[in-house]
Amino acid sequence: MTKKDLDTRFQEAFEIASNMSHTELPPDVMLRLYAFYKQATFGTANYNQSEHFDLRNAFKTNAWIQISHLSVDEAKEQYIEIINSLLEK
Repeated sequence: MTKKDLDTRFQEAFEIASNMSHTELPPDVMLRLYAFYKQATFGTANYNQSEHFDLRNAFKTNAWIQISHLSVDEAKEQYIEIINSLLEK
């Protein structure tokens, strides 16, 4: 599979996820999608603790750090797999 194919499939999955409601995307799934999206688009997380502690952002950063061992392409594949599994339900 070529990189363009993966990028196209990733973009399509992102568009599908963007149009899903919160009932279709439970919080734990949204957190996983966020982490895979960030890894796929920005690469490995760089954590710097700010003086303004925000629990929500701490969870998001933690989710991203947990998958930081994945390559950009692996993160895209995981993101696509989650969306595909949601569509099958």
